[in-house]
Amino acid sequence: LIDDRCTSADGGLLLFQDVERRLNLADRLAACLQDPRQPGKITHRLDEILRFRMLAIVAGYPDGNDCDVLRGDPVFKMALDRPPVTGPALCSQPTVSRIENMPRRPELYRMAQAMLDLYCDSFPVAPSHLTLDLDESFDRVHGEQQLRKFNAYYDDWGFLPIHIFDTSGRLVVSVLREAATPSGREILALVKRVVGHLRERFPRVRIRLRGDSHYACPEVMSWCEANGLEYIFGLSGNATLAARVQALEARTAARYAARRAAEPPKFKLRRYMDFQGGAKSWNCTRRIVARVEAGPDGVDTRYIVTNLTDRRAQRLYERKYCQRGRMENLLKAHKRHLASDRTSCTRACANQVRLFLHGAAYWLLWTFQSLMPKRSPWRVVQFDTLRNRLIKLVTEVTETADRIRIALAPVFPIKETLTVVSARLARFVT
Repeated sequence: LIDDRCTSADGGLLLFQDVERRLNLADRLAACLQDPRQPGKITHRLDEILRFRMLAIVAGYPDGNDCDVLRGDPVFKMALDRPPVTGPALCSQPTVSRIENMPRRPELYRMAQAMLDLYCDSFPVAPSHLTLDLDESFDRVHGEQQLRKFNAYYDDWGFLPIHIFDTSGRLVVSVLREAATPSGREILALVKRVVGHLRERFPRVRIRLRGDSHYACPEVMSWCEANGLEYIFGLSGNATLAARVQALEARTAARYAARRAAEPPKFKLRRYMDFQGGAKSWNCTRRIVARVEAGPDGVDTRYIVTNLTDRRAQRLYERKYCQRGRMENLLKAHKRHLASDRTSCTRACANQVRLFLHGAAYWLLWTFQSLMPKRSPWRVVQFDTLRNRLIKLVTEVTETADRIRIALAPVFPIKETLTVVSARLARFVT
């Protein structure tokens, strides 16, 4: 007879075991890798190592060193289908590090394709339209990592990975790169691969690219126009553009000065105009929209360039371009709440593997949120709040010969929420 007790501080992690099984995340990524180990001497399978790593990231343990402490945790053992007390320990930090450093570039390419397949499989029916937001985040480094570069804007050494999300918050892919402004050729190479994969799965989908001025490159815009893609990008100002809007800026400033006394202190006045313009590096003129804003701090003018045919310039800017501001929150969740900037390996390939693992953890949390009722605050809550309220639950685990009992505290604030979540997860898995 086996009768022993142990506790864990991450009882809610068992909910994400079902989500991971449904998405098949660990198996997808493990299938992309070639295991050089001798089959007869393998203790921890590739899918188990990856599953352990991504669940640890979800629970707030982003460092590989944390695996040395968590390998005996009963909840993590159960999440990997092992008995919580009598089951063997999970893999240690050296094993995790060897697996992270194992893949080479062809395997990384297959892992990126697996992440794209995950994105495509997340749609119950083929979408008719997709808007892809492109942006980058700065990852500081503190060693001699490959691809590290000094960035004058951030005044530090680091990486500048490109992330692609859609408007619903789904992560499409994340690509590690040096900390320099991406060139048009580099952006176009990434866009071609992503769009090509999406069109293979969804031949009739209409795709729109959206990003800041870094992505308003002539190579990208020309390719979009030749291949039937929509785009709307920010555009850096210059003397030529300033001359085109000079009259509008003067009128807006005058109207603001006339109305300022009768309006609230933070009142701002906006005006819009659009026109056809071009740069020396462009092969044609394109539609440019200017937004002129007069306020207490003076006149501020911003520009966008697009091939959309919407007649109203204000609608284009406010409803179709400014919506990309939500991506800042998605990057915050990816970087701050999941610590995706823990790219401290020496080899660039290993750091890209880590970026994929953090992306997989993002998918677990995003999918979990999408299962919540539409009007529930849990559907829009930050990932760190979700972790602190639903994962960080002190749990007592009792293992006997014929059963495993999981005991939570008799009173805790989200008891009813946990019941609803469990019921929705059961329908999702089956």
